Amino acid sequence: MIHYDSHKWFSHFFQIRGSLLREITGRVTLCVLWAAGVVWVDLQWLNVGIPSLLHTLLGAALSLLLVFRTNASYDRFWEGRKLWGGIVNETRNLIRGAVVHLANEPDLLHRLTRWTAVFPWSAMNELRGVDGLGPYSDRIPQADRIRAVSAQHTPLAVACEMSECLAEAHRRGAISDVVMMALDQNIQLLIDYVGGCERIRKTPLPFAYAVHLRRSMVLYCFTLPFAMVDAFGWLTVLDVAFISYVFFGIEEIGVEIEGPFGHDANDLPLEDICETIHRNLYALSGAERLEREVMPEGL
Repeated sequence: MIHYDSHKWFSHFFQIRGSLLREITGRVTLCVLWAAGVVWVDLQWLNVGIPSLLHTLLGAALSLLLVFRTNASYDRFWEGRKLWGGIVNETRNLIRGAVVHLANEPDLLHRLTRWTAVFPWSAMNELRGVDGLGPYSDRIPQADRIRAVSAQHTPLAVACEMSECLAEAHRRGAISDVVMMALDQNIQLLIDYVGGCERIRKTPLPFAYAVHLRRSMVLYCFTLPFAMVDAFGWLTVLDVAFISYVFFGIEEIGVEIEGPFGHDANDLPLEDICETIHRNLYALSGAERLEREVMPEGL
């Protein structure tokens, strides 16, 4: 994700990265060349102009379709951000409760913190279709790490390890049934949030809608020069460039943000979120100190 100052309007005017200009340049250029050819034919050979009323009406309808497309994509983007906000909150709540109730079991607190800290990384990688527990996975014992990564669903395997920490604390008598259930509820919510993210990733906008919108834009932009050439002459080329840039740009924005868990410039900053969770949990539980004091090989 690109972080920017919304007050610095002029500096954004010439920014390329994240503006989707590269993605739509080919389509806009093709429309411009087509418009130039239409104008040349009209002025040099045959009058090809048509009444503009049809495109006026279609332009309004197409604009409504683009608005719906953008709103639907932003809803997915914002829903993804809320789900990851839930992951942030529940990991904090879990370790906050564990710090209090596992104060006399530092080895279990350490173990739970490590697994909880890698959970967001495993969720991010699962959403991106790659394996791994993130850059801090070396703090997990190798055998446990291999078992989690080789599981069919890595975040679920990590959550099971987290629940096992609570179960071990219960077996030792460190926490009661009620406390265990309360802490495990945080883990259940983490799985719910990952499931919500998977729903977004695996359910794109309906294919028929996307195809119809794109066909409509192509037909509109490539027939637009015929409706404008009599009134604007060679200025038709400039007008078509501007209109096609706006329409294709709006549609591409929807494409960019409808899947917010990837590596695109406008996707969610998942690495930053995971890093924040890691720092928060280790600071809250004192895990950095425990790394030095409690069983260097881990549990």
